[in-house]
Amino acid sequence: MKTQVRPTSATPNAPSGKKMTGADVIVEVLAQEGVDTIFGYSGGAILPTYDAVFRYNAAHAKDGVEPMPLIVPANEQGAGFMAAGYARASGEVGVVMVTSGPGATNTVTPVRDSQADSVPMVVICGQVPTGAVGTDAFQEAPVTAVMGAVAKHVFLVTDPEKLESTVRTAFEIARTGRPGPVVIDIPKDVQNWEGTFRGEGTLPIPGYRHRLAQIDANALSEDRCREFFEMLAEAKRPLIYAGGGVIKAEASAALRALSDAFGIPAVTTLMGLGAIDTTTDLSLHMLGMHGTAYANYAVDDCDLLIAVGARFDDRVAGDPPKFAAKAKRVLHFDIDPSEIHKVKRADWSYVGRTREALEALVAYGTREGFQGSFDTWHEELAALKSRYALAYDRESVLIQPEYVIETMNRITGGDAIVATGVGQHQMWAAQYCDFREPNLWLTSGSMGTMGFGLPAAIGAQFAEPDRLVIDVDGDASIRMNLGELETVTTYDLPIKVLVLNNYGDGMVMQWQRLFFKGRLSASDKSLRKKDFVKAAEADGFEFAKRLDRKEDVPSMVEEFLSHDGPAFLEAIIDPQASVYPMVGPGLSYKEMITGDHIPNRYEQGGGGEADPSEMF
Repeated sequence: MKTQVRPTSATPNAPSGKKMTGADVIVEVLAQEGVDTIFGYSGGAILPTYDAVFRYNAAHAKDGVEPMPLIVPANEQGAGFMAAGYARASGEVGVVMVTSGPGATNTVTPVRDSQADSVPMVVICGQVPTGAVGTDAFQEAPVTAVMGAVAKHVFLVTDPEKLESTVRTAFEIARTGRPGPVVIDIPKDVQNWEGTFRGEGTLPIPGYRHRLAQIDANALSEDRCREFFEMLAEAKRPLIYAGGGVIKAEASAALRALSDAFGIPAVTTLMGLGAIDTTTDLSLHMLGMHGTAYANYAVDDCDLLIAVGARFDDRVAGDPPKFAAKAKRVLHFDIDPSEIHKVKRADWSYVGRTREALEALVAYGTREGFQGSFDTWHEELAALKSRYALAYDRESVLIQPEYVIETMNRITGGDAIVATGVGQHQMWAAQYCDFREPNLWLTSGSMGTMGFGLPAAIGAQFAEPDRLVIDVDGDASIRMNLGELETVTTYDLPIKVLVLNNYGDGMVMQWQRLFFKGRLSASDKSLRKKDFVKAAEADGFEFAKRLDRKEDVPSMVEEFLSHDGPAFLEAIIDPQASVYPMVGPGLSYKEMITGDHIPNRYEQGGGGEADPSEMF
């Protein structure tokens, strides 16, 4: 993970006291904040700041390397997802810079996506001059009104004297507490204004800082640690339920220490993949709608549920009263007090810094010599993992998507960054990929935004240039931002793009087959004429191949991943392949559908009636 500067005052050599334009002020603050990459698309209302970035890079380049390059996507939505991918892979704030009007509104989806998944991002939007705001001027949009509903916070800068402190405060809000996207709407005349750069200072936001101070002050006391271990001592089947908040809090190491030290097995949400090393014995991988059957059965069986940085969302706790119904107690750790009791009532909760709390628990338990008696539980879970392991039709002559992902994972060993679009391919990747570390799994969780994968992979490659970055995508999802293929080759990024092509909206078709009697309304794309390989070649991919024979899977996936430079592989998969296990919306894990190849421990064989109105 990258480590960037997080200053509280002026950084060394900052030009404090120097006269400069508002645009130059913006760029100097970005430099103070440790920004080393900006994603964005230019336009009239943001040109002063784009020019300032150009001049800053020209003045500070070393050996031809710009300190703050501007990465230009095919469109502004791509820029937003690139910044999100950068933030998710690095743990730092992603930065987007776009023009007014359509430039700003094209970032609405990435902003909402980042808010829903708690991703730190700062979006700098140009705006028409202050005097023209509200007149329907050319390329004007009501950014504060539009973004106010989807961002963590929005600023409209009308007083140029507050520009510097506003930009600095935006970064503070984006990265602190529960992270999220902050939007700054900056009129063109404010960018052209000339004033003195102070090199320090933030806006007065006493309410927000007071809440943060309360969280910081809420350390886990000795008494509360004792309570935790008293409840753990009474348990026979404890289970950690880890969400994306663990990764956002940089608490993965502390959670692993707690799990290892006291023998507590763990399941993770889709967003929590990597919080626990998925290759270890105590990991049960992912739970939920398309989680492993053994993870879901473990939730059904546990008598103590320890939720850490997880929010009991509908894809995990479809039927909240029946979720972990045998758990005598539910313990909940979160930084956001609104999450406590929101879906599932907690018997014991802690609101505060997750990493520090987990470290305090490990220290207390070690000091007190706590030893749980969970050997029988471990044996039960090992049996569950063996009997209800993921499985698919290995005898089929058609290429099964699980086989492709399984082969890829065998080669990468859980060390690659994997970004995905949204759909069946996303779930297959989540199920069959291992993640030894946090920040390796990049996906649109809460929003489920198709088109996320490719631009997110681009952002991740800029954040982690020495990592293998793979975009696992679907033929429908990649269409949403297909133009970013050219961005990959323009910047000669060694990203590997794998498209699982089942000629349609695979997940939608799966639901239509299950719940709409097979009526494939607007989801079957088998008559489309898109040649993805030719598209990749046209965009400059020297390696662009189609995989359509099962016997070629091992050799071609190996060749694809080992190629030196950008690589594109289209795998023609079984169009009838479905994602199993599957828990229908609003149903409990007892009603999980496991398909033809995974056993189901309930006699009725799973299944259940879902309300189509609740499907999406």
